[in-house]
Amino acid sequence: MNTIITPRHFSGSIHVPASKSHTIRRLLLATFTKGTSFIDFPLASLDIRSCIKVCTELGAKIIEESERLTVIGRGRHASPPAVLDVGNSGTTLFLALAFAALGTEPIAFTGDEQIKRRSAAPLLNALSGLGVSVSSEQGCVPITVRGPWKGGSVVLSCPTSQYLSALLLAAPLSPVDTATELEIPFLNEKPYIDLTLSYLNQQNIDYKAALDYSWFYIPGGAHYQPLNGTVPGDFSSAAFPACAAAITGGPVTLFYLDPHDRQGDKYIFTLLEQMGCTVIWDRTRVTISRSGPLHAGTFDLNATPDLLPAMAAVAAFAVGRTALVNVAHARIKETDRIAVMMQELGKLGLVCEERPDALIIHGTGSLEGGIVDGRKDHRIVMALAAAALGAKAPVEIIGTEAADVTYPGFIALAAGAVPDDCP
Repeated sequence: MNTIITPRHFSGSIHVPASKSHTIRRLLLATFTKGTSFIDFPLASLDIRSCIKVCTELGAKIIEESERLTVIGRGRHASPPAVLDVGNSGTTLFLALAFAALGTEPIAFTGDEQIKRRSAAPLLNALSGLGVSVSSEQGCVPITVRGPWKGGSVVLSCPTSQYLSALLLAAPLSPVDTATELEIPFLNEKPYIDLTLSYLNQQNIDYKAALDYSWFYIPGGAHYQPLNGTVPGDFSSAAFPACAAAITGGPVTLFYLDPHDRQGDKYIFTLLEQMGCTVIWDRTRVTISRSGPLHAGTFDLNATPDLLPAMAAVAAFAVGRTALVNVAHARIKETDRIAVMMQELGKLGLVCEERPDALIIHGTGSLEGGIVDGRKDHRIVMALAAAALGAKAPVEIIGTEAADVTYPGFIALAAGAVPDDCP
């Protein structure tokens, strides 16, 4: 599907979708719990559909209601389905791989064309070092894993934090007489490990960790208890209407965001303030507006690489040189987001440069109209839609259906749908 975005002022009140990171973690933990979990107000998106399908095939019974998922768990070990298809969901792939490795039957994984290019090699090497049988071509799907998880000590380099999150969540369920010791020489996206550890802490799971997360020790033999409660709003998704407000002036008020949540992408509001926006919090809602010019600058996105596309869009409207740095891992997402944002913004008249670990934007305060390609990457699509709102002429975006992976409804908002009337 292609969508034409006509430049306009973007403002209103918006109910932010639920967090993908929280929803997927809760689904997988609930699947490997003996008992019934209630996940209230989960994200409804294509990635979550993929995760629900995987959890069901792993043995959970999931009852879907309008605002609740009821998950009847199956216990500690996976049952052997034929092939698990994770669709476009990298989070589901990496986390479910580790849970599947707890069983003693082979479990195979596949996914869409983008997933087939996303390597899980460091995670698979670590699982192999823990006694798991692994079969894969260059670390990409199709992948087959087969336990048992025997434990031991392994080194895990983490260009994406999801490798470490996967092992941290699955290791407590390994056999009672095992222990998993992880040495982490390199870790990107540290806030997502804070998020993962918050679940271990809530479950009273025993583990030891270095203060800098360079080492972990996790005994086996634990059990997860059922999870209940409301899924927090998604700061990664909130970045796009927030950046649309920054580009056009706003104000935009975003509802159902917990400022104390451990999601790293809440950093977007700090970045927008540094670029000249006004950000006002009122409990679980935040209002973003701008009355003066945007400021260029240098911003380190190592902890929050998913913010690169949205920040690149805002930087186009800040006169001067903006550098988004220390973010080489943005190249290993659904697309090479550094190269893609340089190329697509270039089609709208913006001069950008790429570095191995950075994107340099030479902002002029405006963009031309034109045709751009979302490259089947949800965050690229939404960033281009936000940028189009401030262009001089309409922008046609190819493949806008990709936004449904995490934020169904954002493209309609950008195209002119009336925002929510939030309480």
